[in-house]
Amino acid sequence: MQFRLFESAIYTNRRNVLQKNSLTGLIVLLGNDETGMNYKDNWYPFRQDSNFLYYFGINMASLAAVIDADSGEEIIFGNELTIEDIVWTGSLPSLVDMATAVGVSKTQPYNNIEILIRKAMASGRKIHFIPPYRTENKIKMSQWLQVAVNAIDQMVSVPLIKTIISQRSYKENCELVEMDKATIISADMHLAAMRFAKPGMKEYEVMAKVKEVAYAQNGSLSFHPIVTIHGETLHNVYSGNTIKEGQMILCDAGAANDMHYAGDLTCTFPVGKKFTSIQKEVYEIVLQAHYSSLAMLRPGVLFKDVYLNAAEKIVEGMQLLGVMKGDASEAVAAGAHAMFFQCGLGHMIGLDVHDMEDLGEPYVGYTDTLKKSTQFGMKSLRLGRALEPGFTLTVEPGIYMIPQLMDKWKNENKFTEFINYQALDKFRDFSGIRVEEDYLITETGYRLLGKKLPMSADEVEAVRAESLQ
Repeated sequence: MQFRLFESAIYTNRRNVLQKNSLTGLIVLLGNDETGMNYKDNWYPFRQDSNFLYYFGINMASLAAVIDADSGEEIIFGNELTIEDIVWTGSLPSLVDMATAVGVSKTQPYNNIEILIRKAMASGRKIHFIPPYRTENKIKMSQWLQVAVNAIDQMVSVPLIKTIISQRSYKENCELVEMDKATIISADMHLAAMRFAKPGMKEYEVMAKVKEVAYAQNGSLSFHPIVTIHGETLHNVYSGNTIKEGQMILCDAGAANDMHYAGDLTCTFPVGKKFTSIQKEVYEIVLQAHYSSLAMLRPGVLFKDVYLNAAEKIVEGMQLLGVMKGDASEAVAAGAHAMFFQCGLGHMIGLDVHDMEDLGEPYVGYTDTLKKSTQFGMKSLRLGRALEPGFTLTVEPGIYMIPQLMDKWKNENKFTEFINYQALDKFRDFSGIRVEEDYLITETGYRLLGKKLPMSADEVEAVRAESLQ
């Protein structure tokens, strides 16, 4: 094999569990195809669908699978390589060999899946499939089911979605081994950024070092890194600024290891040897929100409550700086904390950096009874449900000083009972700070995934001082 697999029994057991969850009819799981950037053979890097990887493990393009939930029959659909293919790819395992390696005994040519689906539909059987996020897969399902493309999203199987989430939310030991590997690489990426950055460099030079570390360890990127002096922009992808003494760099980056398990960490560090006094004060507020959040991580606790606690800690910290006032819990309930804390506190992580969100955030992070808030700031909380042993998630509090938001709320006289806009004005050019780590929820609490990054202000400054000698 040119890719790693878990033991065959892992995949067989996962599929057996899937079949036993009160579904009837056919379960259709599509792998991904190669996709051209600007012409057919100039491909984007291939990424197999995570649900296909979870149940079938085969990291190759143009595959699909069907599980008959009534009979238990499993079929992988794909085409064997032709000599024309082999000229370009070299010799690869046969489809039969790959299927055998993951415990599947039956394969068929790819186009036969349409015949099977049409036959099942003609006999009145249910076809279960999950939301296709790739256009080509949505078109395939449209063709096979003989419906308009824009009707596909309304035909997805909510029972299948919930069943998959009920499995993938609880990480197996073999998965945790891979997640530790991915998070260790991710930590190395951040350490490289801390050690490499020098005043006068471009952000993209630091980003290049971050990417190098991932690929040098046979990994890739779990998402496009954020390496920026403008940490107030939550998903800043521009990296052409010159970094200067007195500024901070926010680095949000993660590796995907060779089995596609993801890490996702964030560090914030000074461009020079030390934070300025005000940078350090705000950094400590973020750290306290982080540590307070960790103290709450255990089974049964709503992650929504962990978020609200972190928001209160941020408000209390900003009160000490004279920027906020009033009762902290009332400020959070009103949404005034979102002047500084506009995003959520974390999300599930696993085979995807935002694990399973292709299946629908309301199903992954919430429940039938716990619904997502529509309040600005809190509506960005991707995970709100009660924590359970086996969950893996990120914890990532931050403070972001966004001038446009300051101006908007000040002009609207919004939250004047909680925000001191005159004191806030001196933070217009502050940028932003975030810290982030990845955790497993255990039976009694939590454990860090991977290895510890330097996080306290003293630890971060020690790394910077050594790198700038």
